[in-house]
Amino acid sequence: MIDSLLIANRGEIACRIIRTARAMGIRTVAVYSDADANALHVRQADEAVHIGPSPARESYLVGEKIIAAAKATGAAAIHPGYGFLSENADFAQAVLDAGLLWVGPKPDSIRAMGLKDAAKQRMIAAGVPVTPGYLGEDQAPERLAAEAAQVGYPVLIKAVAGGGGKGMRRVDDPADFADALVSCQREAASSFGNAQVLIEKYILSPRHIEVQVFGDTHGNVVHLFERDCSLQRRHQKVIEEAPAPGMDPVTREAICAAAVKAARAVDYVGAGTIEFIADASEGLRADRIWFMEMNTRLQVEHPVTEEITGVDLVEWQLRVASGEALPKRQDELSINGWAMEARLYAEDVASGFLPSTGPLTHFAIYDRPRSTGVKSRIETGVQQGDAISPFYDPMIAKLIVKADSRERTIGALAKMCEQVVCWPVKCNAQFLANLLGEPDFVDGKVDTGLIARELDGLVPDTGPTERVLQSVASVVVDRSLGGDSTTTRETYIKRPPSAWSWLRGFRSNALPAPTIVRLNDGKQNYVVEFREIAPNDSAYVTVEDDGYLVSEDGNTFVLTEARFDPAAAGTAADGAILSPMPGRIIAVDVAAGDTVTKGQKLVTLEAMKMEHSLTAPFDGTIAELNAEIGGQVQEGVVLVRLDTGA
Repeated sequence: MIDSLLIANRGEIACRIIRTARAMGIRTVAVYSDADANALHVRQADEAVHIGPSPARESYLVGEKIIAAAKATGAAAIHPGYGFLSENADFAQAVLDAGLLWVGPKPDSIRAMGLKDAAKQRMIAAGVPVTPGYLGEDQAPERLAAEAAQVGYPVLIKAVAGGGGKGMRRVDDPADFADALVSCQREAASSFGNAQVLIEKYILSPRHIEVQVFGDTHGNVVHLFERDCSLQRRHQKVIEEAPAPGMDPVTREAICAAAVKAARAVDYVGAGTIEFIADASEGLRADRIWFMEMNTRLQVEHPVTEEITGVDLVEWQLRVASGEALPKRQDELSINGWAMEARLYAEDVASGFLPSTGPLTHFAIYDRPRSTGVKSRIETGVQQGDAISPFYDPMIAKLIVKADSRERTIGALAKMCEQVVCWPVKCNAQFLANLLGEPDFVDGKVDTGLIARELDGLVPDTGPTERVLQSVASVVVDRSLGGDSTTTRETYIKRPPSAWSWLRGFRSNALPAPTIVRLNDGKQNYVVEFREIAPNDSAYVTVEDDGYLVSEDGNTFVLTEARFDPAAAGTAADGAILSPMPGRIIAVDVAAGDTVTKGQKLVTLEAMKMEHSLTAPFDGTIAELNAEIGGQVQEGVVLVRLDTGA
């Protein structure tokens, strides 16, 4: 058995491998770039070696540095994880040539499946069904256009060396083929150094079905059933599940047998995934499922297979790399329950899914599923206080749930996504929760175009809801009345603990009616007429030094107290715009005497390295201006007073 292991990767997959290796008594060595000097995988490993600057091409993609680190630390083996060098046959060979164990398939197997056209030719020879198309060497634009016409539109142009959704173009009209071909070849050459393409028939109702396979050096190959990865955005997987909805036993047997046949065709050793595309227009049928490609590594979504089979795939990898036979025969493997994985990304969904980077000041999942028969799991490479780097994939975590039925799994995973608190980095938690509740998905009517079709209804609103504003207002009121929630960083989980007793006892004497609470979310002011709400209806609120952190359905905000003054809060129209926190004035957009309209930006304050714009709560005239660019202000200072002219 391997006694020491270097993980040639970072983030959640490095942490995942370290966990299993430690359970097996294997010493672990991490590698890290400048950006990852304090990363979680570095902290968890027994030893860590610096391998270069932050860009991956200068660190995680430099095989010589990784092999040198293994030799310097006495590591016996290298596990590549996924991505980076995991499917680089030359690196795998270099590891073996250095006298180290390679936790992965043979270099020749990686090469055999590395080019999509050659892999398909091999599958045809092995009797594995492939998507109709053109795989030839003749890359003349005229020949490719003719082959596309022969296949029949719509077609998909794909880079033979592609992956990760790059080098792919769908073409619906022959008139668009030439431009799409040039674009695809240009992207393929830039991304993979190989401009060659193939042509495939585009399936109009496609589902992405993949089968986990595993081989050893003793000639054994098994499958661990299928996964459905059809929920994709721009060819990137978002939610994966196992088993596939609508998969009957006959079709499962056919597709899994084809996957084993494919693995045997390349003398496969280790963990691999055979990806198929299915025409789901008439449900899943064995005669309408075709080989697409093979991933010669562990997949991001491997946890859902682990959950339904009870197998630790990383442990199997390490045992097989040590020369052991597979721990189980095919007849000892079975499906138990249903599992789903949601990829939690650091991205601003409302801004077109742009990556969101920076310090992860707040990251938690308040209430994980605890129902009988429901299991939850989190795979992550970060903790609260870490940072999301701009240099790598912006994944924060993978949220995994297993239950005894698909319905219960969907409900538990949606609830888990809704409990995510993430700030100031933005994340896609509410988008995931919305997606899990999408009617077609719930009914199992999935295909790779579902997200694109329903995107407008899946993107969450960006502003705080009335429930969020009232939840924060209740905490503000409670604290102003001397409730027991006056210490900072106290979390209100479904129950601002003292607000209700205080309000019942003092509302008639201490609070004017209506009671106004002024809040600011860094973009605009909100004038909230406070009303008592039931504790179970409250959103999650945490009192922080710089405001109130509040989370609802996976969407997180920080609201500051622009004003709460019971003695002067009898109206929402007194026009006083107060500094919500200590900070520096960086912009003044009005002058005394100016006429402004509701929502117009007046002053911008910089605090906690964030900009907070204060806007007009109603139409009026600037009666008083106490803000100068560069000036430092304290919380509660009147910066602008607005006159309605009434």
